[in-house]
Amino acid sequence: MAVCTVYTVQSRNYTSSISTPTKTHLGFNQKNIFFYKKTSRKATEITCSSADDSKTVVIGLAADSGCGKSTFMRRLTSVFGGAAEPPKGGNPDSNTLISDMTTVICLDDYHSLDRTGRKVKGVTALDPRANDFDLMYEQVKALKNGVAVDKPIYNHVTGLLDPPELIKPPKILVIEGLHPMFDSRVRELLDFSIYLDISNEVKFAWKIQRDMAERGHSLESIKASIEARKPDFDAYIDPQKQYADAVIEVLPTQLIPDDNEGKVLRVKLIMKEEVKYFSPVYLFDEGSTISWIPCGRKLTCSYPGIKFAYCPDTYFDNEVSVLEMDGQFDRLDELIYIESHLSNISTKFYGEVTQQMLKHSDFPGSNNGTGLFQTIIGLKIRDLYEQIITSKPGASLEARKA
Repeated sequence: MAVCTVYTVQSRNYTSSISTPTKTHLGFNQKNIFFYKKTSRKATEITCSSADDSKTVVIGLAADSGCGKSTFMRRLTSVFGGAAEPPKGGNPDSNTLISDMTTVICLDDYHSLDRTGRKVKGVTALDPRANDFDLMYEQVKALKNGVAVDKPIYNHVTGLLDPPELIKPPKILVIEGLHPMFDSRVRELLDFSIYLDISNEVKFAWKIQRDMAERGHSLESIKASIEARKPDFDAYIDPQKQYADAVIEVLPTQLIPDDNEGKVLRVKLIMKEEVKYFSPVYLFDEGSTISWIPCGRKLTCSYPGIKFAYCPDTYFDNEVSVLEMDGQFDRLDELIYIESHLSNISTKFYGEVTQQMLKHSDFPGSNNGTGLFQTIIGLKIRDLYEQIITSKPGASLEARKA
């Protein structure tokens, strides 16, 4: 028995629609069989897949630009194996990254206005009016249901909307960008969601370090850029964190009085309770309130040291567990001491968190809580994926053993 889905693509705006899946007695065993009906304006694609095929697991990652989404994606795809690369033979300016099990889609590709169009209309890329949420929803839904799509491309180099690229359904689809949780329809498609919440103080310090040192921008121009984006960020991006299953919040350190450099960070991992297939990480004793300074014989700490904390809390009226790290590591190989005191980290062997951190020691944030918590969330997503595929009706014996 196979299930067929009709998928229509408009040639100009790349819009699409999905019909209600219907059963057929064609008896095909191939994973994908395509029939095309061409007209002058659109093509209809019928995709047939076996009824017991696993659907794609969809992960959403929201954050403002320059807040570490790309680094998080590299850590996440590394957990699943294989290097994440642009589609082979495709647009060299594609924003998509494909690895053995994952496909990462940048939601900038759903901009409905190019750079010039936004300037003419006086809107930023953060404004919902500059984005096509109908197409975003239809294509994410199609991929989740095992249907390939022709996804548009926003060219960050030219600022133009390039011709679309074919995206096939992966085992894990990650949609990252400004608005993965903005539209309620898209939000309902997510199996797990993360929000990277960088405080204004840290964001400002990061942009100064990057834009002044690397790009030669003036302090005044950096301030103006941040202030210009802030109203739309506050209105459309920041509210999405209330929907996230996990929030990584990056704050100024409390270990150095009046610190304004942003080099030493206090990072919180805020984990929502009662999320299906997800158990929050805890320190020492689940549900307790813990404050821990691990520096000493087993962990090398230079000034200003390291402090961990853990407690239950509420976040936007949701029960959450909060794990916090303030400070930075001197030696990543000693991280295993910290790892051994954390529970529910979903590792497959002792020291896997430490191994992953050492593997990517050159990534930004590898010496502080941003890298640590991104790595842990990556392992938790792997565990979530494995639980989902083994719980689906008709899952193979091999999948259940995974």
